[in-house]
Amino acid sequence: MMRAWIPPTLLALCGSVLATGLFLKGDTGTAAVLLPAFLALSAVNSPLIFPRSIGAREARRRSLADGRPVVYWRPGCTYCLRLRLRLGRGARRLHWVDIWRDPDGAAVVRAANDGNETVPTVVVSGRPHTNPDPAWVREQISGSGPQQ
Repeated sequence: MMRAWIPPTLLALCGSVLATGLFLKGDTGTAAVLLPAFLALSAVNSPLIFPRSIGAREARRRSLADGRPVVYWRPGCTYCLRLRLRLGRGARRLHWVDIWRDPDGAAVVRAANDGNETVPTVVVSGRPHTNPDPAWVREQISGSGPQQ
C-alpha cells in the first residue's frame, strides 16, 4: 500500500525543495509557479484520484452480478491516468483493482499480458483488453456498442 504513495510523495518533496531553493535565491515568481505545478502532478499521481480499489475476487464477483467491466491499474501509470480522466464520472461505474495492493489482481494482469504487469487492463465479459481506447471503455459502461 505504501508503494502507491512513493511517486506523489517524491513529486511533492522535489517541488517543495525546488521552490524553496528558488525562493531563497529571490526568484519568487518561478517558485510560485513551480510549487503548485508539482503539487498538482503529485495529486494526479496519487491513489486519491481513482475510485476506491477493491480486491480482484470481489471485482470479479461484482462484475458477474452487474456486468460492469473491471479495470486493473496501478498508481503512477500515465495510461491508467489517461483512462481515468477521459472516463470522467463514468469511471465510478467500473470496478477498479490496484495491482500493487492486490496480488490476485497482479496475477490476473500477468496472465492476460504474457507475464507482464501491463496496465490498464480492462476485463469485459471475461475477456481482457490491454490499454483500450477510453471511448471504447465508455461504450462498454453505457452498454451500447458491440463487446469485442
